[in-house]
Amino acid sequence: MTQDRLTVVVAAFDEAESLPSLHERIATVLDALRADGVDGRMLYVDDGSRDGTWSVLQALAARDPRVALLRLSRNFGKEAALTAGLDQVTEGAALILDADGQDPPELIPRFVERWREGYDDVHGTRTARAGEGLLKRGSAHLFYRVIGRLSRTPIPQDTGDFRLLSPRALAALRELRERHRFMKGLFGWVGFNQVAIPYQRDARLAGNSKFNLWRLWNFALEGITSFSTAPLRLATYLGVATALLAFVYAVWIVLKALFWGDPVAGWPTMMAVILLLGGVQLVALGLIGEYLGRLYMESKQRPLYVVESWRPAGVCSGQSPVEGDGHAHRTAVAGGQGA
Repeated sequence: MTQDRLTVVVAAFDEAESLPSLHERIATVLDALRADGVDGRMLYVDDGSRDGTWSVLQALAARDPRVALLRLSRNFGKEAALTAGLDQVTEGAALILDADGQDPPELIPRFVERWREGYDDVHGTRTARAGEGLLKRGSAHLFYRVIGRLSRTPIPQDTGDFRLLSPRALAALRELRERHRFMKGLFGWVGFNQVAIPYQRDARLAGNSKFNLWRLWNFALEGITSFSTAPLRLATYLGVATALLAFVYAVWIVLKALFWGDPVAGWPTMMAVILLLGGVQLVALGLIGEYLGRLYMESKQRPLYVVESWRPAGVCSGQSPVEGDGHAHRTAVAGGQGA
């Protein structure tokens, strides 16, 4: 029977508590898929964790020859960690799974089924979000609808990183090396045949989310400014509207002075106008600075990430497979320029 290669990519940051349970669930699913002609592998990316995540991953790899490990030199962020993992998948398809266990691995067979039907991007669309507060659910709901209206790139609503990407989708994604990465937008930009699988998202297996409200706000700004120039256009419209209002107000002052005379204008009115115009200008400058900062970062052409350790699948625990693994005297592996 022809084997379809599937690599489950999990990016982890301080997830030592949840990884053992998640691994067992993934392994059970891949064991069942083997009879269906799927050669399942697992790739865990340690994004510079500060707890015992790397030790836990090493123990998992020692017990399961299907596990490959990638450790970044520091915390580069989830988007860069996902990119690092997907860069390593050069054969077959890849399925992205969060390390917190909120996206159920038990749905993987449904993703594989749709992939075999010819879809390149099979993504999970959340119909419910267990274990999350009203504010987080509401802000996420609003964000996806706002960016969907502002961006010309199609970004599915209520859809995270839980998805399966075909080999040609992965190859196209590897061509996109921009530094400010909003992966959900990049998945949509690549295009190809896409299909959604509705599911209910579970609560975290353990620990707390690393995304507080401030980080979520910055993440939303990252997504909107990465895939839309609408904020700049809005600043232009706001400036034009303000100028028109100022012109109308100036005409009114002239007419009032000609026909009724005009005593000295009041200080509160003057301060209100100055503060309004100053605020509008600062907002416009801030938006321009946001986009200019992106150009500055892109011009540096730094790697997207740096690899400290790489342990391919199928390596026994007694061997020394990792270049630069945990020792400053060894040579570290730089990455981020391509597969």
